[in-house]
Amino acid sequence: MKIAISSTGNDITSNVDIVFGRCPYFIIAEIENKKIIRIEAVKNTSIEKMSGAGISAAQAVVEKGAKAVITGNIGPRASDVLRQFKIEVYNGSGIVKEVLQKFIDGKLEKIQ
Repeated sequence: MKIAISSTGNDITSNVDIVFGRCPYFIIAEIENKKIIRIEAVKNTSIEKMSGAGISAAQAVVEKGAKAVITGNIGPRASDVLRQFKIEVYNGSGIVKEVLQKFIDGKLEKIQ
């Protein structure tokens, strides 16, 4: 399963960004058997858009094959796009690696 986390930086020691559409990076983590097996940092090019950043970011996450998103906050239009693709959204804050472990342990609150 692939998880996309809005991140302030390009590695798992970065913080979860409080915004989805305009976060600098997405950390794409692949989880198998309750273990992180692969990590990829993806620059969020939607940050440069004048409008529609959330929708564009959601489309990028869909294209990466994510089945869940972890973020601090997500707008309604981005949320709608993710819902169309049955991608679950979770609320998370703190260091990406620690938040990922909370997700694996089932300790994150689902937003949608």
